Amino acid sequence: MVDNPGGPLQDRQGNEEIFMRSDLIYGALTHISNRYQLCQLASKATRKLHKPNTRLQDTTNEVLVRFHEASPMGMTGDVKVASEQVSQQRRAA
Repeated sequence: MVDNPGGPLQDRQGNEEIFMRSDLIYGALTHISNRYQLCQLASKATRKLHKPNTRLQDTTNEVLVRFHEASPMGMTGDVKVASEQVSQQRRAA
C-alpha cells in the first residue's frame, strides 16, 4: 500500500481508493449525530448484510460507506425503519 498523507490510501497499482475506518465513521456521522446510535445501527446492518466466507471487516466498511451516502434513519428517526431500509437494499442487490 502506498500512503498518501491527508487522503485515501491506494493499492500498489493505484486502482482503488481505500479509506481508513475512522474516515468512514466520520463520514457516517454526517447523517447520524449520536455515536451510540451509529454503533447500534451499524452492528444491526452488518449482521443483516454479512455474507458467509467474507470478512466481517469488509461488511462493516460497506455499511459505513452506505451510511455516509444516505441517511439510514430516514425522516422518522426510527431504528426499525433504518434496519428495514438496509434489508430492502440487500434484496435489491
